[in-house]
Amino acid sequence: MSNFTDMDDDIGPIKNKLGVLNYNIDDETHAHIKVNTEVCEKCPHHLCISGCPVRCFNFMEVDGEVKMVFQYEDCVECGTCDIMCDQGAVSWHNPRGSFGIQYEMG
Repeated sequence: MSNFTDMDDDIGPIKNKLGVLNYNIDDETHAHIKVNTEVCEKCPHHLCISGCPVRCFNFMEVDGEVKMVFQYEDCVECGTCDIMCDQGAVSWHNPRGSFGIQYEMG
């Protein structure tokens, strides 16, 4: 596994603004994004980590092992991970009508 620099320092302002967004999350059978984290763990470059603007992809310790974890709760549905993942780990599509994130101007 590659060594990554700590990118938490540059994400703080973005994470703070996620609280002002409205989410209407669909049930799991209609999820707009599905990530096969087993494929992620074998990925040679992990572009999703640096590509996701809200850092939904991270390596974390789970049950004593370091594993890729996808934090779907913060996803802003930009689709960057789907474009950057050339390993086939990400399955992404637009949410069904009335579901997903709701942006407001202002």
